[in-house]
Amino acid sequence: MAKNDRFEKVYTQGMLGTMEIWVDKETGVNYLYRQSGYSGGLTPLLDRDGKPVITPIINRYEK
Repeated sequence: MAKNDRFEKVYTQGMLGTMEIWVDKETGVNYLYRQSGYSGGLTPLLDRDGKPVITPIINRYEK
């Protein structure tokens, strides 16, 4: 199985019902993942103005 390094989990909360924040390392967009039992959902994490939360990313081609 190939390893996919595009997404990185940066935050986890809870045990039975969990919330996680994942960052897309290509775009910097943050996603909120909520899981409870056998169901779950994923949505972009928004700021107070309704815009996606963006984490600054380092250009991996620059050295």
